[in-house]
Amino acid sequence: MITAAADGSSLGNPGPTGWGWYIDDERWAAGGQATGTNNIGELSAVVDLLRQTRGVDELLILCDSQYVINSVTKWMAGWKRKGWRKADGKPVLNRELLEELDRLMAERGAEGGVVRFEWVRGHAGHPLNEAADRLANGAAAAYQRGMVPDAGPGFGGPAPSAAPTRGTAAATVPADAPPASAPASAERPAPAPSQTPGLFDDLDFLTDTGDEAEVVRLERSLLSDDVRADPASVAALLHPEFEEIGASGRRWSRDEVLAEIAPLRSPLELEVLATHELPGDALLLVWRSVGESSALRSSLWVRSDGRWRQRFHQATPEA
Repeated sequence: MITAAADGSSLGNPGPTGWGWYIDDERWAAGGQATGTNNIGELSAVVDLLRQTRGVDELLILCDSQYVINSVTKWMAGWKRKGWRKADGKPVLNRELLEELDRLMAERGAEGGVVRFEWVRGHAGHPLNEAADRLANGAAAAYQRGMVPDAGPGFGGPAPSAAPTRGTAAATVPADAPPASAPASAERPAPAPSQTPGLFDDLDFLTDTGDEAEVVRLERSLLSDDVRADPASVAALLHPEFEEIGASGRRWSRDEVLAEIAPLRSPLELEVLATHELPGDALLLVWRSVGESSALRSSLWVRSDGRWRQRFHQATPEA
């Protein structure tokens, strides 16, 4: 059995995006694109891993993305029955990537291969997950600088094409953040659109930029010092009937939050676990805050007069 970790990263979500998968120092790959989302990075890592490991009888994929795991194990069959639409009738985001993932899983099954997914907690010291995370973050950072990181060894043989850059050849393993003793080489400028197209260039990956992406962006802004230092900016993002149940168990009113809001003592990262579209123009964001201590969080956002505002927030310390 082969065990690999796959991970994705997006700086800005949407923004410069990277992905990476890691087995050991001799078998790893990464890639990215100039603009994408975290979910695109997560899916791209798994798609490339499946393509490169054709012929492997048993593959265990470690993911810290419940979105990827649930897409494969819970949601895919229903989406296909509904013509790639969700329960509310809206189109499924990242359909092309998901269709490719579905095709690769079916191909593996027809050949008698077994692919299993296992969730691992991100940023918790798991060596394979940490290596994949470094690759994904390094690739995203390279694209942010306008560079393309060097290719890695892949599963064996010549380095393959990587995940998509729209209209541009794809990137692979980041030279600035390889795991363990993985070889490093210099970055190079991003290729021009006229160069050989990458593996997924015919697909449209920039679909995850609607309501979910906007809500994630707003949630991230509530963690930023600039917004938290200005109660008026926070007030603009909170529903008039907002309330919160904090990690301590305390119930906060909107006025209490605005009276005590301040920059965080230490930075927190937002890790999206799931988004759920709800009736009444509402969206539930389930996420993990990662910093000195982690917490599982849920935020209910509602839209009125074209604006998203947070109606409710709850935090639970992660065991």
